[in-house]
Amino acid sequence: MAILLGVDTGGTYTDAVLIRDETEVMASAKALTTRHDLAIGVGNAVSAVLTQSGVAPQDIAMASLSTTLATNALVEGQGGRVALIYVGFRARDLEAHGLSEALRGDPCLLLTGGHDHAGAEVAALDETALTAFLEIHKKDVSGFAVASQFATRNPAHELRVAELVTQITGRPVSASHSLSAKLNGPKRALTALLNARLIGMIDRLIGRAEAQLRTLCIDAPMMVVRGDGALMSSAQARQRPIETILSGPAASLVGARWLTGAETALVSDIGGTTTDIALLRDGRPAIDPAGAQVGPYRTMVEAVAMRTHGLGGDSELHFVSEGLTAGVTLGPKRLLPVSLLAKEAPEVVLRALDAQLRRNIPGEHDGRFVRAVPGQETEGLSARELALLDRIGDATWPLGDVLQNRVEQGALARLVARGLVQMAGVTPSDASHVAGHLTAWDGSAARKALALFGRKRGGSGMRFCPDSDALAAIIIDRLTYQTSLAFLETAFAEEDPAFGLPPETLARHVLMQRGLSGHRGVVRIDAGLNLPVVGLGASAATYYPAVGKVLGTNVILPEHAHVANAIGAVVGRVIMRESGSITVPREGTFRAHLTDGPQDFPDAQSALSLLETALTESARARAHAAGAAQIECQVTRDIRTAGVEGREVFVEAELTVEASGRPRVAVG
Repeated sequence: MAILLGVDTGGTYTDAVLIRDETEVMASAKALTTRHDLAIGVGNAVSAVLTQSGVAPQDIAMASLSTTLATNALVEGQGGRVALIYVGFRARDLEAHGLSEALRGDPCLLLTGGHDHAGAEVAALDETALTAFLEIHKKDVSGFAVASQFATRNPAHELRVAELVTQITGRPVSASHSLSAKLNGPKRALTALLNARLIGMIDRLIGRAEAQLRTLCIDAPMMVVRGDGALMSSAQARQRPIETILSGPAASLVGARWLTGAETALVSDIGGTTTDIALLRDGRPAIDPAGAQVGPYRTMVEAVAMRTHGLGGDSELHFVSEGLTAGVTLGPKRLLPVSLLAKEAPEVVLRALDAQLRRNIPGEHDGRFVRAVPGQETEGLSARELALLDRIGDATWPLGDVLQNRVEQGALARLVARGLVQMAGVTPSDASHVAGHLTAWDGSAARKALALFGRKRGGSGMRFCPDSDALAAIIIDRLTYQTSLAFLETAFAEEDPAFGLPPETLARHVLMQRGLSGHRGVVRIDAGLNLPVVGLGASAATYYPAVGKVLGTNVILPEHAHVANAIGAVVGRVIMRESGSITVPREGTFRAHLTDGPQDFPDAQSALSLLETALTESARARAHAAGAAQIECQVTRDIRTAGVEGREVFVEAELTVEASGRPRVAVG
């Protein structure tokens, strides 16, 4: 019997689940996510699931972690200060794919060197300039990224740069060719830069999480979920943290498949911050061919094709006034629910809410609170931001008591974006407490916060909605509407052939919206989803039945849907892919581009055979290092030819080897 532990760190909760023999959920538990140190929440959730199940820690054969840390860090602009070494490119290339923006003032060296598309050296590597740059910055950055022109065709210069970085600085270095085998130097450079920036954060998280498990007497190997839903070892995650972006959403798809056995369905995971929707086709999630998009960055990381919307149980509620009408909208930012903050700091929150309700004139910041997140780095903050952070200190404050002028609102927004301060306000979670769907936190605080929000006045001068119960229904209806649009956008994006308009336009089109309500006039219009929806997340059972009615589709709410990500974290497979290419630099020469440099052959078959052997050995070795057992390899060949004077001429070939297997576990 093998007992497996899965853990998922979400925006609000950290989930833990125990699975026996990969077939049965034994127990699950939740603990609040501790944003200042995610490992504390991991330890709390694991302790709870062990207590609930009665399982001895020594009986756990494997642990696996799904984390939002890398995704959130990129979205929020967090991470270490790093340096980019850009070999063989021009200064204007920095503007491509957002490289200059991504650098955010971090040092960059444009270095002579690089290769051409056939792998031949264009210019010698300028090691003198490189050495001088490394001596200057070896102590003021946490790591280095290197991207060389056509490094996927010949990585020699990247390998030499990495060697010198290690010798001179001792800092970690991310080489672009080791993260992607695809062409597009600026995009590979961006991927390497972001990877270098994340190394310290992921290393600390994994180290702290493993220490928490050892404290609980769990000595099992730890795996980490990649953005494509596959597993890798914790050691590999430390070296390639960029591959953990979209880890949580990918785990949800794996968990949905395991829980329901669904072959084709739209899978949606609603959390506190986002709603993540993807198509499950033939039992497998589709991989985004353009690379994972996170916030403003399009990377070269293989990840599930998923549409992420800033819509969740903790989405910020906005008041919208247009003319004489007023309404609300949700997201995309997350707030700490007032009901949750009131449970943690009841005296401050309830006293402030009562005082605000006694005032005849509503205040601009009524129902809003702030608190600092302890233990975060403050480098790079302005004097105004540091002063505001110092004023907040260790306490919880009504927002109006902290801001001294409007200029400080910008400083506060930057502190929130950096993850240094949390803002609390009205969210759908508070509305659900008022409506009676949730009872976990302080329902009385939620009711008072909604009453304050309802006192806002629209263009007519009338209060928007003084009744808290009525406002709760309005908020939940708004969540239903925006969630329905999110499903329709995803569905239209997957239509083949496409309809010729952006998915966002099609979802809101008058014909689509009239069709959802079954329009019957001179024209009859019926519309809806033609696939079932699998709803995941703690609040899916609360919100998704209404969404299913709007879209006219069946909603599947599997048992254990509230911990699907944690389940997906532990039931996935180890999958490692290696890719390489063969080009024809001149007639009669077939060049295989290998990791240790290009090698020429007189015929295509010899080149293909050697490249396939090299890729298979590399993929199998990486899968074995990740802890895979019974490894199977699958080879995909894409050979491109052209007709020239009545004969087929070899132009280029791309080979991909996929090595996969379930993780090795110690059976007790």
